[in-house]
Amino acid sequence: MSDLFDTLTDKIKSKGKRIVFPESTDDRILTAASRLANNGVMVPVLIGNAERIKEKAGELGLDISSTEIIDPDKYEFMDEMIRSFVERRKGKATEEDAKTILKDENYFGTMLVYMENADGLVSGAAHSTADTVRPALQIIKTKPGIQKTSGVFIMVRDDEKYVFADCAINMSPDSNDLAEIAITSAETARLFDVEPKVAMLSFSTKGSAKSPETEKVSEAVQIAKEKNPDLVLDGEFQFDAAFVPSVAEKKAPDSPLKGEANTFIFPSLEAGNIGYKIAQRLGGFDAVGPVLQGLNQPVNDLSRGCSPDDVYKLAIITAAQSV
Repeated sequence: MSDLFDTLTDKIKSKGKRIVFPESTDDRILTAASRLANNGVMVPVLIGNAERIKEKAGELGLDISSTEIIDPDKYEFMDEMIRSFVERRKGKATEEDAKTILKDENYFGTMLVYMENADGLVSGAAHSTADTVRPALQIIKTKPGIQKTSGVFIMVRDDEKYVFADCAINMSPDSNDLAEIAITSAETARLFDVEPKVAMLSFSTKGSAKSPETEKVSEAVQIAKEKNPDLVLDGEFQFDAAFVPSVAEKKAPDSPLKGEANTFIFPSLEAGNIGYKIAQRLGGFDAVGPVLQGLNQPVNDLSRGCSPDDVYKLAIITAAQSV
């Protein structure tokens, strides 16, 4: 695990990346922000009342002198932000609406990223996933050609690294969604120095069972191959046929994966969420994420049960996504 984050830290350390933390009085956020700043990894941008933030840091014995604090109530460019927000929402919000909405620290922080006054945002320690993702979808939006954002976990154990998706966002993806998730997950894999070999998972291998569920995955494979013919991708696969070479030789001998898949696309959110937690709890893997993908600029969501170390690592990933 340390090698993974050492590599990512080396990528960003000289870039002067600015990452926004809207939940600036949370103990875990402040602890991680202090460490990130004092290690010279990035400039944490803390949102909120400066006196309150400094008082909290003092109580925790933290040095936050190398962080930046922005108080929305005293922000000198608020008029410009309001105009930009109204323009971005394209008739869905008036200036009066914007004045109210931008008092929310997640919306304010997301606008800082959108206006390129910061490189990314990390939230979710004290907010729900919806509170973190909604402003990103409304303001930053998805990249051209991407219809939906999705959430991946990087599963790490010693020298092993795998990508699991979607484990966080889309409950019942259709064939087009799954194809899109596969392609964007391959891009995320490369960010972590994993050369993607993508398996589209199901309870069937290459037509061994027929149902609407398996056909959905099979169709997704064809769509993904048409969109990205150079990507090493195949399916539909049971997990063992995707991961165990001896099983792959029996069940799918002509597949380019050869039982060596490292990027796994689950057919539904429930399957992905259950799958990564089994690997984490029974397999002893560290689950890094969820990393949100497909957005124009990086925004990532913490678990409300996160630790300061989780915050530290997700901030590094967020900065790396912006390189």
